[in-house]
Amino acid sequence: MTATTQVFHRHLHKLPPRAASGHGVHITDVHGKTYVDASGGAAVSCLGHNHPAVMAAMHAQIDRLSYAHTSFFTTDVAEELAQQLVDTAPAGISHAYFVSGGSEAVEAALKMARQYFVEIGQPQRTHFIARRQSYHGNTLGALAVGGNAWRREQFGPILIPATHVSPCYPYRDQRAEETPEQYGARLAHELDSTIEQLGSDTVIAFIAETVGGATAGVLTPTPGYLRAVREVCDKHGVLLILDEVMCGMGRTGTLHACEQDGVSPDILTIAKGLGGGYQPIGAALVQQKIVDAIYQGTGFFQHGHTYLGHAVACAAALEVQRVIAREGLLDQVKQRGTTFSQLLHEQLGAHAHVGDIRGRGLFWGVELVQDRSSKTPFSADLKLHARIKSKAMELGLLCYPMGGTVDGRQGDHILLAPAFISSPDDLQFIAKSLKQAIDLAIASA
Repeated sequence: MTATTQVFHRHLHKLPPRAASGHGVHITDVHGKTYVDASGGAAVSCLGHNHPAVMAAMHAQIDRLSYAHTSFFTTDVAEELAQQLVDTAPAGISHAYFVSGGSEAVEAALKMARQYFVEIGQPQRTHFIARRQSYHGNTLGALAVGGNAWRREQFGPILIPATHVSPCYPYRDQRAEETPEQYGARLAHELDSTIEQLGSDTVIAFIAETVGGATAGVLTPTPGYLRAVREVCDKHGVLLILDEVMCGMGRTGTLHACEQDGVSPDILTIAKGLGGGYQPIGAALVQQKIVDAIYQGTGFFQHGHTYLGHAVACAAALEVQRVIAREGLLDQVKQRGTTFSQLLHEQLGAHAHVGDIRGRGLFWGVELVQDRSSKTPFSADLKLHARIKSKAMELGLLCYPMGGTVDGRQGDHILLAPAFISSPDDLQFIAKSLKQAIDLAIASA
């Protein structure tokens, strides 16, 4: 074990480089090496680093008030942020519950959903349904509903039970004779059958990432799939929780990814791009009927954390959202997304070991395969994703590779989530450098 640090790092066999500064799409380490941040960390830094307007808003809030516990006070900035989010939310969303990150947002959503049914006299509803190859966070409740086999494995005995159905993964699971719409309808039918098997009156909610994130590498829903899922949930009185912690807040070209599918969830979880990494913040956006049920019942949501609605975090998030609106960045994400798609396909579309390139806006996944025709993944023992990350960093590129793409153990992909402010030249560097990193990693495997 290294003796050069007292920080309990994620990986204990290797000390990561120290970041010294950030500006725009770049991070510079203490040795002066500069990296293009092509993944925004974990799809977080939507405005890049050191945006002057966000920094100024944080400083101004610190001068007024840094922290007030929500059992005593609300704050102007929390109220303003909530109003901003509700005004731009999917239909029916009436309130925002602020937390410190994505896992906390999912935990809050699960508890809200359960308490909703207790309040309306249906306490027998105890089951959650999610999807395999999903990721909803690393706290125990979020991990339980998540479908990431590797993350769940050692903690399985202490997780609450959850039922998992098929992901929307057309590259591997759509049948040759199926249209995308037929494939989506088949998945919705699987959900319907699963609810009936469990008992329609025992299921609390179906939770899904609108666009899949880290576990399987940006799985976009097929046309009509989410609308069919919404109909199934409504048929059985089951809540729909959409997790947009990674794919939301403009990442796919609309503020909320579900806008593109014409679906409004009962609870929508957001984080990452909400505050752009300037402060830890997340939120659960909630339909009026859920708030009304609790208001008319106990009047108290039985949940909470110390840093709910943190004033400086709310100030950062409010300004991030104002910058996105003021600078027209949603349109820019769409335009740059088209450019980025073209660049990725130019560099990797014919690559012998790239099986699929998929995404929306500035949210893209590249799946690696040993053989394109059979879609056979590389051996997990090679840890190809880790090799790609290392080679990319040598080239000055930060990307987000993961293993277990296919089933939690086999398969490799790279997730890309560049900042909304990325220029065409930045995107070209990312695409070219990624190809080079993949080639170097495979050559050294």
